Amino acid sequence: MRRTTRRHGGAALLWWLVGLLAVAGLAIALWSWAMLSWSYSSGERAGWVQKLSKKGWLCKTWEGEMAMVSMPGAMPEKFLFTVRDDATADKINKAMGRRVALHYEEHILLPTACFGETAHFVYEVRTIEEVPAPMVVPNDPSALSAPQSQAQPAGQQPSQPAAQ
Repeated sequence: MRRTTRRHGGAALLWWLVGLLAVAGLAIALWSWAMLSWSYSSGERAGWVQKLSKKGWLCKTWEGEMAMVSMPGAMPEKFLFTVRDDATADKINKAMGRRVALHYEEHILLPTACFGETAHFVYEVRTIEEVPAPMVVPNDPSALSAPQSQAQPAGQQPSQPAAQ
């Protein structure tokens, strides 16, 4: 009789472990769904996409890098992003080399890197028409005038060299 009890005790332990693993898997799945459904932040960043490549061993996502420059001559800031949609990645690839605005959502606390290497998920891209850089006007108006050796008083014509 003792042998039967031990067999039932082992089966009960096995079912308890299977149930525990099922509950843990369900909890991770619910957590992942909640974190992907809720965004911590959303916004738009503009710049030039430097690279975009499909990465991952098992879960393939598009990972990219965009250079953002606030003023001409300033050091660019890099914005790392993930694209999960192939159609959006195709639009970004077609806009490569032009200035673009990327609309993104930030999803934090994801349980694995299988969803993407970054927390910034791009869902839309828009090409920005180039506008010239703003002209810098110095505070000192005399800096805009011509050098003194070439400047003429107002109302006078430049003098002609005397003919000999």
